[in-house]
Amino acid sequence: MSQGKIELTENALRVLKRRYLAKDKNGEVIEEPEGMFERVARAVAGAEKNWGGKDAEKEWYEKFYGMMASLKFLPNSPTLMNAGRELGQLSACFVLPVMDSMESIFDSLKSAAMIHKSGGGTGFSFSRLRPKNDVVKTTGGIASGPVSFMKVYNGSTEVIKQGGTRRGANMGILRVDHPDIRAFITSKLESGELENFNISVAITDEFMSALEEDRESPLINPRNGEEVGKQSAREIFDLIADTAHRSGEPGVVFIDKIDEANPTPELGKIESTNPCGEQPLLPYESCNLGSINLAKFVKDGGIDMKGLREITEKAVRFLDDVIEINKYPLEEIERMTKENRKIGLGVMGFADLLMSLDVPYDGDEALRMGEKIMSIIAEEAKKASQRLAEERGPFSNFERSTHKDEKPIRNATLTTIAPTGSISIIAGCSSGIEPLFALVFKRKILDGEEFLEGNSIFEKRARGEKFYSEQLMKRVANTGSIKNMEELSDDVRRVFVTALDISPEWHIKMQAAFQKYVDNAVSKTVNFPNDATVGDVKKVYMQAYKLECKGVTIYRYGSRAAQVLYVGEEKGRKEIKPRPRPITTVGTTVKIRTGCGNLYVTINEDNEGLFEIFSQLGKAGGCADSQTEAISRMTSLALRCGIEAGFIIRQLKSIRCPNPVMTPEGMVLSCPDAIAKALERYLRDREEGGAIKITPTLDEFAEEDVRGMVEVCPECGDALFPEGGCLACPSCGYTKCG
Repeated sequence: MSQGKIELTENALRVLKRRYLAKDKNGEVIEEPEGMFERVARAVAGAEKNWGGKDAEKEWYEKFYGMMASLKFLPNSPTLMNAGRELGQLSACFVLPVMDSMESIFDSLKSAAMIHKSGGGTGFSFSRLRPKNDVVKTTGGIASGPVSFMKVYNGSTEVIKQGGTRRGANMGILRVDHPDIRAFITSKLESGELENFNISVAITDEFMSALEEDRESPLINPRNGEEVGKQSAREIFDLIADTAHRSGEPGVVFIDKIDEANPTPELGKIESTNPCGEQPLLPYESCNLGSINLAKFVKDGGIDMKGLREITEKAVRFLDDVIEINKYPLEEIERMTKENRKIGLGVMGFADLLMSLDVPYDGDEALRMGEKIMSIIAEEAKKASQRLAEERGPFSNFERSTHKDEKPIRNATLTTIAPTGSISIIAGCSSGIEPLFALVFKRKILDGEEFLEGNSIFEKRARGEKFYSEQLMKRVANTGSIKNMEELSDDVRRVFVTALDISPEWHIKMQAAFQKYVDNAVSKTVNFPNDATVGDVKKVYMQAYKLECKGVTIYRYGSRAAQVLYVGEEKGRKEIKPRPRPITTVGTTVKIRTGCGNLYVTINEDNEGLFEIFSQLGKAGGCADSQTEAISRMTSLALRCGIEAGFIIRQLKSIRCPNPVMTPEGMVLSCPDAIAKALERYLRDREEGGAIKITPTLDEFAEEDVRGMVEVCPECGDALFPEGGCLACPSCGYTKCG
């Protein structure tokens, strides 16, 4: 079959080459985008011959290719990456059980490693593990608690690279009535902890009732189901909101609402979801996801409902075929997946559709439109699954499901709204049901040159109404928004709103509108401005519960400032450039003993103050020497950029290595700790001479203005933006959730 060239954006091509297209042994790309879609369509259509022979296989290969090549529908990333290739693992979502025994804990850890290796993400509920300091009868010892085992899982994930294309990602969930809930809620506040986990608190209806009545709720030991204490529901709710306000986590899942929608309650309770929270699953279940690009269904000033119905039927068939050809990482997963055949069909490009139709995101018309679109997809998906049941039979557990009194259906669940970070870049559309985070981005190419990339719909409107200019695009790139550009018409500013222009209440309203017609859950980030209060967060949680959302993830802009990058240009912000090195500097060398030998730290100043650090171990060479050199270079760069020495000292001090050593001035824990102590000693000596102030206080640091900051992509260095309950990079397609 001869295929024409597919029109893709430059950014889509960059992402495809980096992550999706086949490469040779030298890492060179050997596949075109058209070839990728042919490969996937051919592999998935291979399932059709089981029921319709070679003719059906050929017919559906052409249809599957057409729906992907037109960018009207794309499956989840593992299917695009692995279909028709040796790995063959096509699912993104898995949930594994964690029972209260050492055998179960480490069996699941091994299973997770196999899933991560194959390109999937894993969800776990740690709620069955006995609390910290509880008794362990078999050994006479005491339990270390759920958080300690989460750290073990996190470390394992860190060392596994997912098929060379996707990093491991986990969801960790703990019930709100678990005795260790406080430690869980705050487990990610310390920088670097549980970086390979998203965490969510499983909130029960009983807890919400206690909260509304301002009373205590019970704490239950999962080892025996006995109540071991009580907690103030108000205090725990406040702690969740405060911690999420500070760091974006934990999220919350309303676990009783999720389990009410469990289609197979006889098989067990749903206790966990996939890493982004949109796919509740039983232990050992997996789910295949795919998304319809709504931007492709704008027609004659309205929505092409006929086309939407047609693509829905094809997409359901595609996802059911994926279940057949999938190579599962574990036998238990293959069995559970094929017995329930859950799929998750969702959408992307919703914000683009609204802008194309001149409809503001935060308005009643947009809510009605979202409900209508999702109701049609849900209706057609059910009809398509029922037709497949007639052809192929219903899922094995149909008679044990909540569907048993209805017409037989092929799939236990049908619809999900997932984050679509990478595939929406390929499709050239907005992600999931999220509004745009910015109308214009600054993008970097390999040689460091920047260029502006604007939303195509906004740019078309700007050119059509004659207000487009390069100067305008630069101004929009500086803030991402046109909200305060009074020279633009009210209509334009009202339609082209971005995530931070929209109030949190409208984010929740939109999530709830789609949830009405979604079997599983809706992945959606509720964006808050930097100056939002903890009270604002609590209001959103209550609103989400009352509107029957299944969970909430919030992100306060600038709250994750461990690694930062300025987006746009905040008023009054100066561009930071390192001070050039003068010919002559003045300084001193401090000798300090470490477990690796004597470390000589040279600290130099220029006319403006501290300028650079050199460090050298007495015995040159080896890994330790290279690490101290790297630390010194980065410290010097920070000093030359005007970073206060106190910040640097606090980052390096107390880092521990396997060889601490006692010195006359106290314990030196490592070479980084030694550099911090040498710098601290130098500053102390100078201060005694009245020369300098040592460091800001911790309170001063906490009050630093972090507006305009976001976390940095570890792969390409661009900004990460909140999307669908996760952080994703719009430049390279990286997502922290795998």
